[in-house]
Amino acid sequence: MDVEKNRTVTGLWLAAFALLGLGVVQVYTSSYIFAIESRGDGLFFVRRQFLFAGLAFTLMGAVAFTPWRWIERLGWLLWPVAGLGVAMTLIPGLGISAGGAKRWVNLPGSNVFEPAELIKVALPIFLATLIARRGTWMANIKPLPRQALLFALLATPLALLLKQPDFGTFAIASATVFSVLFVFGLPWVWIISSAAVAAPAFFVLVMQVPYRRARVMTFLDPWSVSDSKGFQVIQSMLSLRTGGFAGTGLGEGQGKLFFLPEAHTDFTLAVLGEEMGFVGVFMLLMLYGYCLLRAFRLASRTDDPFRRALATGLASVFGLSVFVNAGVAMGLLPTKGLTLPFLSYGGSSAVMSGLLFGLLLALERRERFGFKVRSAGAI
Repeated sequence: MDVEKNRTVTGLWLAAFALLGLGVVQVYTSSYIFAIESRGDGLFFVRRQFLFAGLAFTLMGAVAFTPWRWIERLGWLLWPVAGLGVAMTLIPGLGISAGGAKRWVNLPGSNVFEPAELIKVALPIFLATLIARRGTWMANIKPLPRQALLFALLATPLALLLKQPDFGTFAIASATVFSVLFVFGLPWVWIISSAAVAAPAFFVLVMQVPYRRARVMTFLDPWSVSDSKGFQVIQSMLSLRTGGFAGTGLGEGQGKLFFLPEAHTDFTLAVLGEEMGFVGVFMLLMLYGYCLLRAFRLASRTDDPFRRALATGLASVFGLSVFVNAGVAMGLLPTKGLTLPFLSYGGSSAVMSGLLFGLLLALERRERFGFKVRSAGAI
């Protein structure tokens, strides 16, 4: 058993390191020509991504070896910080608008941060804390006001995501909440009720908003608008088709030569598919699948409510992020601006992916050594 746990810990470390390294290589091959044309420096994006990868690895290691009691007692504070960050994107002068959305915050040194990425990591910790401390938090408040207050604490940052708007992150966060509650025995009546509410909500939030409805229509028939809204997904599918089984070779792809918009961010998987073929995409998805399997196995092996909820939430966020990005690149889902963990260019995505893996490694370390730490409910 100890040998298996050692392999698990080592395996997750190696998987994270492999994804970080592959991300740097992928940003280099997908952004080089674009960087020359837009920045006058072919290495502009890869140098920044190398720095982001270093920060992500450092944060991952720091969190992995953080005393577990600190994570249990203080981790929930990330949720109000994330909510405040999302609110700041809506403040003129602080928030940065691009592509019709306000999702970024100005940082010193001409840097930007996307608080929605922190939402993805903070939410599982907050949910785990709510579940573990449900008998101690606000114990003196009557049940109905207590539930209303907790709902407001949980829902307000998610509602602000719609204000940006960032429907993709909102959908992933909502699905994560549902996944964690389902694991902890959400009654079938609630599941059926949620499905009944979700259908009209989907219609209002998607089909009644012109640009979202246009994305759905484009998804159903991209060739009818091949010169406008369907251009991205068509070029992505063409790149994947060109790659075939073994690919054209690293750096030899043609889709990134201004045929494929956002080649180094949202559609980096299409570049990888063209250059590394089916084999490369399959191996990458297997690597993601390995990490996801380990996270869910960790959730299934522990009886502690906090650790079980945290592992479930982190696995849900990670798996859904990969699923949505890959689905969009393959034309299986409507286009949505969500990054591929570790592989897409971007500091916010890379660093927060490092934080997510750091928490998973901290969970593995806790299971491996079996530290005798008081549960969060006893605090």
